[in-house]
Formats: sequence, C-alpha cells, structure tokens
Amino acid sequence: MEQAIRAAVSYAAAHDVRSTEPAVLKNGSNVVVHLRPTPIVARVAGTTGLVRHPVADWFARELAVVDHLLERDVAVVSPSPELPRGPVVHDGMTMSFWTFVPHGPSVSIKPVDFATALASLHRALADYRNPLPTAGPLDDVLLGLPFVGEHASALRAEHERLSALLPAGGQALHGDAHPGNVLVTPDGLVWNDFEDTWRGPLEWDLAIMRRTKLLDGSQALAAYPDAYDAELVDLCCEIRWLQTQIWMQASAHRLPARRAEADAELTRWLARP
Repeated sequence: MEQAIRAAVSYAAAHDVRSTEPAVLKNGSNVVVHLRPTPIVARVAGTTGLVRHPVADWFARELAVVDHLLERDVAVVSPSPELPRGPVVHDGMTMSFWTFVPHGPSVSIKPVDFATALASLHRALADYRNPLPTAGPLDDVLLGLPFVGEHASALRAEHERLSALLPAGGQALHGDAHPGNVLVTPDGLVWNDFEDTWRGPLEWDLAIMRRTKLLDGSQALAAYPDAYDAELVDLCCEIRWLQTQIWMQASAHRLPARRAEADAELTRWLARP
C-alpha cells in the first residue's frame, strides 16, 4: 500500500500537483488514494495487478465506458482534468486519476433505489459499441489459477462447465455492480469503478446485486424494473462464487492477514454440493 501511495503522490508532483495529506479511501483490489488537499483520487492497481496482465487494459476500458456514460448524462465519477487521464505507469505502478466526489460512505442504500439505478445504467450502456471482453469473470478465473495451488484443477473444471452454459452475446455491463461501487451524494447515487466492465448478459450484474451483503439482494432483484432471466441469474451467481475464490486467494497473497478468510471460503466452495 505504501508503494502505491508514494507512486501516486510522486506522479502528481511531477505534474505540479502537490498532495501533502494523502488519504487511503480503500485498500482492496486497488489502492484508492485521495490526494488531499486536491480534488483528485488516484486508483492504483493492487491485487488487480497481480491477476490481470497488463492491468492497464482494464483501466483503459473503464475510462472509455465512463466517457460513454458522461455523454449520456449518467451520474458517474469522472476522470480528473488536473492530471493526464491515464492509465499511466509510474514507479512500477499502474494508475488512473479521478475527481473526488463528496459522499456519505456510511449511508445505506435502499434495495429499490439501487435496483432502479442499475436498470438506468443498463439502458445507458446498451448502445456501447467499443470492444470489451466477452467472458470477463471467467477470464479472471484462468488468469488467477496460479494463486489457488493444488486446487487449480478443480477450479479449471468448474470454469469449463460454467463457460459452456453461459450464453454468448449481451451488452456492456458494470461488471461489479454492488453498493460498494456507488457513492451516496446529496444529489443521488453516483456510479464508480467500471474496471470489471465486459460484454455479457445483464443477469451478471443482477447476480452481483443479489449476492451482495451490503443490502438485501433478494429485495433488490425483486425491485429490478426490467425483464431478466431468473435461471441465468442463478448461473451467474455460480460464476461469481467461482470468481470470488480467485480474488480472495490473490488478495491473501498480497495481504497475508486475509489468508484465513480466503482459505475458509475456498473450503466452503470445494464442499459445495
């Protein structure tokens, strides 16, 4: 984490932007640093950089999708105009820069509000035509197999089974649509973190919503106003659980304090019916 902070502050300083009080907003898949006192937030590849190669490709797709949404007046966190939009690599760290949005991180989101916002997002993404991966979460599984050691064959077999069941086609998605990637502001919900975007069934985003522990996912799914395939949501939930094993094991590799939780979750997955 310290390396990520130093790299972000150093890159900003090289462009005459001084951050004297950098504050870590999140240390998860990426390290998110508010370059205080400026209104700039750096997103620096953390665990994502271990799994995805080159991670700059994922960062670049995020920027392209956000541009598309801004053109349609969707409430999204926008790239910072004060630094090169990136993605950039500095001191060995891949990063992009965003505008800080004041928000209430402890404010809960009502399931119906989240579901309504997600449906609106899906409509705005429906005409996105730029290239996107067509098997995003399943790609992560293959990329992350080195982190699961002796269990790699079991995850590979499940990857093959689920890949055969997932229908082709679909539309641009958020890719990680849960309340942790939405900012609650006085003006409403603001979408954030499109790094996981891919082209697939909208049921993928609905599965993320249903599985989240940050709100009542079943209520949110029931409140989603547009049509969807419930059986496909179930399939996508299976894919999400598989993908989760990769991210938890990779995270434990970077942050050893998470090892016990990651191994316990993998044990549950291996013992599934």
